[in-house]
Amino acid sequence: MQEPSVARASGSMAIATIVSRVTGLLSKVLLVAVLGAGWLSDSYQAASTLPTMINELLLGGILTSVAIPLLVRAEKEDGDGGESYAQWLISMGTAILGVGTIIAVACAPLLTDLFIADGGDAKPEVVTAFAYLILPGIVFYGLTALISAVLNARHVFGLPTWAPVLNNVVVIGVLVIYALLPGDLTINPVRMTDTHLLILGLGTALGVAVQASVLIPALRKTGFRFKWRFGWDSRLSEFGGLAFWVLLYVALGFASMTVLTNAATEAGGALTAFNFQWLIAQVPYGVLGVSLLTALMPRMSRAAAHGDNEQIVRDLLFGNRMSTILLMPFSALMTVSGVAIGLAAFGFGRSGVDGGTGIGIALAMSAFGLVPYAITLLQLRVFYAMKDARTPTLIQALIVAVRIGLIYFFVAVAEPEQLGVGVSIAMSLSFVFGAVVGQVWLRIRLGRLRTGFTVWTVCLTVVASSLAFAVAKGANSLVLGAIGFSNPVVAAWAEVILVTAIGLPLAFGLLAAFRVPEMKPAIAKINRLVRRR
Repeated sequence: MQEPSVARASGSMAIATIVSRVTGLLSKVLLVAVLGAGWLSDSYQAASTLPTMINELLLGGILTSVAIPLLVRAEKEDGDGGESYAQWLISMGTAILGVGTIIAVACAPLLTDLFIADGGDAKPEVVTAFAYLILPGIVFYGLTALISAVLNARHVFGLPTWAPVLNNVVVIGVLVIYALLPGDLTINPVRMTDTHLLILGLGTALGVAVQASVLIPALRKTGFRFKWRFGWDSRLSEFGGLAFWVLLYVALGFASMTVLTNAATEAGGALTAFNFQWLIAQVPYGVLGVSLLTALMPRMSRAAAHGDNEQIVRDLLFGNRMSTILLMPFSALMTVSGVAIGLAAFGFGRSGVDGGTGIGIALAMSAFGLVPYAITLLQLRVFYAMKDARTPTLIQALIVAVRIGLIYFFVAVAEPEQLGVGVSIAMSLSFVFGAVVGQVWLRIRLGRLRTGFTVWTVCLTVVASSLAFAVAKGANSLVLGAIGFSNPVVAAWAEVILVTAIGLPLAFGLLAAFRVPEMKPAIAKINRLVRRR
């Protein structure tokens, strides 16, 4: 099979990622508008996170660390081009997911007790009812990952990247239908036959089912024919140790999210504030940071395979600096205009100004964690490139320990209405800690990392972003003062548009003026465009 153009495949994936992020954000905006930012939204979100977390425990770590590398190897080594191994992978994965789903559904009340704080604002009976309807999505989340892995091994990248968009579209449609229903969801008592409950719960599961189903025709189009295969593949023994550490890594993340969800449900709207500020903060990383990480991983893996530590260090330095340059201006934007972003996106419908403001404050107070988050993930990928899954798990354990400690600290000292901000800050501080620990650990492992060069870049981007957004906020104050919007949501939209339009170009312009080396290609391209005119 002829491999497609890397540039073309990357371009398609980048567009799909942007569309996926935009439609995902739109679905969350509608969710808050329809459900509000209180107990109903918290209850629904607590239940809807369960399938993804359990899927990661059942399959995510194994798929990433063991199944996909073996899939590529089987394609090259096996006489059938790896088809029998792919059949085995889907068969075994489906069986594991099926059993796990049955157990999870049966234990839905226990999962609710684990995730929901006693006496919190979220309603345990509502969470359990949603969980019964949403947990079957575990199978479809897993099948999406399995089929996408087989398609990627066969050089099909477009549809697996677009499939989540269809999920988002289905959820948007479900929320529109829910909003048109008369009355509200009843909780005294909660009835599994309640139309509101069924529409929202089954609609959420349907979105994941559609996401998985659209991949099947694409798989058949590659010539793949499915056949049930079970048993043990002897090649798995080589990856047993690696899988153990990756699964432990995933389990630590599960424990962290369990504590965070339990803490956030102690106050109404706290889980909603955390989840949605995290969703907004992930947009620039998902578009820019993931693309950078994807481009660097093959280079670092090849350097590690040849024992070229100097090249690994150069790639790490480049990745750290580029992550800082690309993401720091967005971090500054969310810091100075986070409240406006929250109001603009979520300040209408049942959420209202208070709900949007709560999400915006959580975003503004925790946006400093965006760059450390990107750097931490890059550092962990360096260890994986060196075929070391143990060290990332140990670093994850330290990060989780710090995060849990900070969460309990904020639970103890924060007022209930401030808890969403507290858990958001705890998450960001844990990534700051993780970036420092990862850099020190890599220094011990690889030698001199030129950390001072990275710190200097961070300082330059902080100065450039601060100056740029100070100017942008000043201009915004003058414009809004002159116009005087009476509606806070309209004023928020005006601020987001104005501050973004002034602040981001000015921040990158100042970085160019500061002669940051990584800005040279962009400057050269702009100069070529100007000369053409």
